[in-house]
Amino acid sequence: MFYRDERLALFIDGSNLYAAAKALGFDIDYKLLRQEFMRRGKLLRAFYYTALLENDEYSPIRPLVDWLHYNGFNMVTKPAKEYIDAQGRRKVKGNMDIELTVDAMELAPHLDHIVLFSGDGDFRPLIEALQRKGVRVSVVSTIRSQPPMISDELRRQADNFIELDELREVIGRPPREDRDGEPAKPRQHQTEETSA
Repeated sequence: MFYRDERLALFIDGSNLYAAAKALGFDIDYKLLRQEFMRRGKLLRAFYYTALLENDEYSPIRPLVDWLHYNGFNMVTKPAKEYIDAQGRRKVKGNMDIELTVDAMELAPHLDHIVLFSGDGDFRPLIEALQRKGVRVSVVSTIRSQPPMISDELRRQADNFIELDELREVIGRPPREDRDGEPAKPRQHQTEETSA
């Protein structure tokens, strides 16, 4: 439930939203996403959080990060850390939970409603704290993927759950195709987040 005069902010956990949309078989059109929530309330800020591998010559997420930065999104990035796990596999760690939490708590006194694009159960205490400050919290993720991308405790804590699949017609576009007209092979997201 949205009210037109509500002061609204979006907090997008980039890798989590990417994984949820990929599991549902579509890409997010961020211009349409921003327009949709501008229509739903007085959108004050739209934050996008992601970790980047700074040492790669070309990062597949860099064009998106640059586009978002120039098109009304507040970009919050930090260098991802690479490591080799016990099985000798290259892993990338770039968790942005703390940055998102701090920003949401700082902005809370100026907002009526926060929309969190993540299914990560680690955000449950944040939602609880925001609600104690009188801020309503909607969570956007999906239960239609296998397994569901949203944790049950996060969904229960939120004032409102928005099924990402139901936004597909409004903010989605088909996955990018390669030059042969074949659907592009899903690219590995820049950061494969692991728990700290």
